[in-house]
Amino acid sequence: MRVSELVARSRVPLATIKYYLREGVLMPGESTSATQARYGEEHLHRLALIKALAGAGLPIHKIRLIVELIENPGENLHETIGRAIATLPPYPEGERRTDHPRARRALARLGQVYDPGYPAVAQFERALEAVENVGIPMTDERLDAYGRHIRGIAELDLALMPTESAQAAVEYAVLGTAIYEPVIAAMRRLAHQHLSAASRGADTPEKDHR
Repeated sequence: MRVSELVARSRVPLATIKYYLREGVLMPGESTSATQARYGEEHLHRLALIKALAGAGLPIHKIRLIVELIENPGENLHETIGRAIATLPPYPEGERRTDHPRARRALARLGQVYDPGYPAVAQFERALEAVENVGIPMTDERLDAYGRHIRGIAELDLALMPTESAQAAVEYAVLGTAIYEPVIAAMRRLAHQHLSAASRGADTPEKDHR
C-alpha cells in the first residue's frame, strides 16, 4: 500500500508516521522510487502497537526500547519480558532503594518471589506506603484476597500468551500490561458500584430487565 492508504487505514497523520520513521520505531517501507515506498500489514500492526503504547503514556524513547526488544528478544525470554515491562509507567522517582520492607513482607506472605531489582517491587512498596499514610493500610485479610484474585488473573494472562515466537510473547506481555491494567481498574470500580447499589436495595440493570 502507498503511504496515503497507510494513513487512511491506521488513522495516524502523515506527519506522525514520518516522525515515527525518523525515530526508528516504525520500520521503513520498501522503496519503489526516489520519493515513494510501499508499506504492508506489518506497518499497520506496528502503528497500532505504537499508538497503544503512546496512549498509555510512554515517551518515544521508551517505545523505541520496547520495539528493539520485540525485534531482538534475545535467548532469555523471561529476562527480556521483564526489561520490556520495566519500561512501562509509573517510573521511579528520587533515590532508589535497595530494600523494600513492605513489599518484601507482603510477597513473603503471598509466597511470591521477592526481587528488589524488579521495577514492580518498588512500585508495590510506594503503593503500600501510600495506603499506610492515608490510614487505609494493606491488612493481611485484604492482601490475601487481592493476592488470590490477582494471581488468578496473572495465571490466565500467562496461559493465553502466544508461543509461536519470542517477539509475539514480548509484545503480548507489554500490551497486556499497559492496556489491560486500566480495564482491571475500571471493572473494580464498577463492581464497587454494583455491590453498593445492591446493598441499598437500589435498582440494578438486572432488576430493570426482569
